[in-house]
Amino acid sequence: MTVTTPLVNGTSYCLIKAYSQDSYKQAIEFYSKFLALDDCSTDNTTQTTTLSNGSISLKIKLEEDKTLQSKTESQIQFLKSIKDTKDWRSHVAESLVFNTSNIMLNKDTLTTLNAPTQSFPSDLFPMQLYTIDPLGNIIGVTSTKNAVSTMPTEPPSTKKAKFSTSTLPSKVHSFTDLSYRMQTTNNYPSLPGKQIIDPTKPKKAIAVMTSGGDAQGMNSNVRAIVRSAIFKGCRAFVVMEGYEGLVRGGPEYIKECSWEDVRGWSTEGGTNIGTARCLEFRQRDGRLLGAQHLIEAGVDALIVCGGDGSLTGADLFRSEWPSLIKELLENGRISKDQFQKYQHLNICGTVGSIDNDMSTTDATIGAYSALDRICKAIDYVEATANSHSRAFVVEVMGRNCGWLALLAGIATSADYIFIPEKPATSSEWQDQMCDIVAKHRSKGKRTTIVIVAEGAISADLTPISPADVHKVLVDRLGLDTRITTLGHVQRGGTAVAYDRMLATLQGVEAVNAVLESTADTPSPLIAINENKIVRKPLVESVRLTKSVAEAIQAKDFKKAMDLRDTEFVEHLKNFMAINSADHNEPKLPNDKRLKIAIVNVGAPAGGINSAVYSMATYCMSQGHKPYAINNGWSGLARHESVRSLEWKDMIGWQSRGGSEIGTNRVTPEQADIGMIAYYFQKYQFDGLVIVGGFEAFESLHQLERARESYPAFRIPMVLIPATLSNNVPGTEYSLGSDTALNALMEYCDVVKQSASSTRGRAFVVDVQGGNSGYLATCAALAVGAQASYVPEEGIPLEQLQQDIETLAESFESAKGRGRFGKLILKSTNASKALSATDLAKVMTSEANGRFDAKPAYPGHVQQGGLPSPIDRTRATRFAIRAVDFIEEQQETIAAARAADDDFKLDDKVVSATATVLGVRRSHIVFNPIRQLYDFETDVEARMPKVIHWQATREIADHLVGRKRVD
Repeated sequence: MTVTTPLVNGTSYCLIKAYSQDSYKQAIEFYSKFLALDDCSTDNTTQTTTLSNGSISLKIKLEEDKTLQSKTESQIQFLKSIKDTKDWRSHVAESLVFNTSNIMLNKDTLTTLNAPTQSFPSDLFPMQLYTIDPLGNIIGVTSTKNAVSTMPTEPPSTKKAKFSTSTLPSKVHSFTDLSYRMQTTNNYPSLPGKQIIDPTKPKKAIAVMTSGGDAQGMNSNVRAIVRSAIFKGCRAFVVMEGYEGLVRGGPEYIKECSWEDVRGWSTEGGTNIGTARCLEFRQRDGRLLGAQHLIEAGVDALIVCGGDGSLTGADLFRSEWPSLIKELLENGRISKDQFQKYQHLNICGTVGSIDNDMSTTDATIGAYSALDRICKAIDYVEATANSHSRAFVVEVMGRNCGWLALLAGIATSADYIFIPEKPATSSEWQDQMCDIVAKHRSKGKRTTIVIVAEGAISADLTPISPADVHKVLVDRLGLDTRITTLGHVQRGGTAVAYDRMLATLQGVEAVNAVLESTADTPSPLIAINENKIVRKPLVESVRLTKSVAEAIQAKDFKKAMDLRDTEFVEHLKNFMAINSADHNEPKLPNDKRLKIAIVNVGAPAGGINSAVYSMATYCMSQGHKPYAINNGWSGLARHESVRSLEWKDMIGWQSRGGSEIGTNRVTPEQADIGMIAYYFQKYQFDGLVIVGGFEAFESLHQLERARESYPAFRIPMVLIPATLSNNVPGTEYSLGSDTALNALMEYCDVVKQSASSTRGRAFVVDVQGGNSGYLATCAALAVGAQASYVPEEGIPLEQLQQDIETLAESFESAKGRGRFGKLILKSTNASKALSATDLAKVMTSEANGRFDAKPAYPGHVQQGGLPSPIDRTRATRFAIRAVDFIEEQQETIAAARAADDDFKLDDKVVSATATVLGVRRSHIVFNPIRQLYDFETDVEARMPKVIHWQATREIADHLVGRKRVD
């Protein structure tokens, strides 16, 4: 292998030799696919092929030699044999490494080619990726600055921040990463109408409609679709009143939309374009009218946001389209030109439903907002229940899906739930409920909450109503019982942050989908799976959804449960486990029961109490003894603050904010690690759960390193990340970040309302988050902020000047219209020179009277009050997984402890027992603290080296028309 003219991160030209015809052909195919190179020229005379992409050129030359080919084959077999045990780079004289902008795309290609790989630092989250080519060479791609660096490459346009080592976003597509679908460029306009569009190409017209029941977040979905369509050079339409609007037609019902028409919609509940169920559209004549009206309006693509019924109608409409337009032509209702122009109708679906009952997607638009309403209502009801020692029967929506009832049951520590997927016989549910409620009451609980899904049934399909449950509680237990039917309150109010973001990202992807669809493309459904936005076949998704209801009607409840996603099943098991607590016989035998401690480290975050409650109650159901280390490491070192956790003392913790067992930022080394080891030995802990942020991350690192000196730390230890900054390496989600995001979003909504009331007013909102811009970035997407400044980028003066000009242009174009308050979000650490007050003064001064800016400081309001349902339910899931991990690692750690004097600190199996529980691509994973700390952490900046959420900024900027400056 000959290499010439080296570049900083690769090679501009290289020559590779093949020694057989087969390997020559295989090499051409391999490099064409792996490095995305084009076949520029093939010279059969010299038997060479040149591949290039403009930046690099690779020449493959055939020199047939059986001896050398045999050596090549032996080399390949040897390298394959050591793939899992040794680093290939240490067994070859040289390797060829290219820089890549998307290492996950290279990884997917190698999987398709069935090629062996080695990834560093981890297979799940690689920064360097190596493989063996068909000629026996080690070939690598890297997203780092060079082949031996762990520092990701910065894009040329990135302004380097003081605290940042990288601004390259993770190529593992998270649910906030859609830049791989839609690139935001540096020259797109801040206002519509200035796009440079090819006049020779006809404009595609994309219409959006909302149908069926309304759901919070539908307005965010419509806004994203309208603005993305305009940004893509298309005409954007909205269909008023759902399918009824299609049937009625005309400009009153099928309206063309401008950029400004949807301004501020993200902050509004319901659907501003209306929704209605239309009996006429169920008939062919109604669909015929709908087709005619779309053609008259010039629409050739339709995006429908609704439930399974609405999406079924949409796909039927598309399948009938050829026959509908043919009939319209024969009847003279459309012209031949129209018939030729509108041969195909592209349909795409986004799921808007509070029930979360659509198969193939983890969440539907509006579901978490409805869950938020339910949890708040139950929190309020429980206060009056506690005052009078009452029982409350709460009915929630959901049709044939028990998701709302199940997650509300977990989030509020309900005593009993009724869901259609897991019914009992009429006598069984009465006995079970009364047994559980009676045990809870006997332990001193003053309140009883029973949640009934509207589709609740007994095993013989007899409906179970709130009145039925009320009667049993009164007659058999003599409880003072009330019924609360939440009804349409569950659909009310504005969307929570998660639904705004989900609806926005799905809207962007829906536009991409219809633009990329052809006549042969099956209608797609935009879903969220594995923490990323994906497309699924609409027909198949609807079919599976309807199969659940069919299975329930057939009394095949096992099939109905199997058709739900695995997370639903896990949530149900978790609810049953924590609900039994210490009231039933423990699951594990005496010799398997452990002493497990939990400690909070760092600032308070929503969901910390939920994690403690769930960990303790799950331990009780298993037979373990849960302990709380109160007031962090300093409390333990100074005051021996170890307390056993009792069920009665924790009643209500699941829904409380703050930290009931206390927390602070002190690490073990700061507190006195020797004393901490002494108390660990005294209480003979078998496992430790740490809940907290970056200080908790450092604490786990210190304890793991101290194992050599202190045998008491040779136990399984798990960190559950909990911080509003979401800056813990090894995870894309930390407890508390959703609660904080909702609190900040609500604050911004109020401030934006104030700004809208005063013409020409913008607010600069100071956002917490340390050196992480996660909170500012996601809030900017959720509230439609005009710009956000984060520590990873700083505040370049050129960008600030451009943002001021953009704001001025935007205010000038408003001409007194409503909903025109502007927000600028600034992370506190985005600039040490400019505070929010200083930034507001600069903007006001530079605006020269065109607008003025005021500072706003939400402060510790951002920590939130009551934790959000997402943080509560995820805390439960994480805590139970952490306890399961500690149980599973007992044999491994016992063997290591038995060695004592020969304890191997660097043994990978042993070091893996000190781990960070994280979420990556929606999977819960356990990453050893040693690997994360040494390879994936910028300790000085208190940040991960790779920022998984940063591409979200491009989408947020795109939807407000922000111009970016290089």
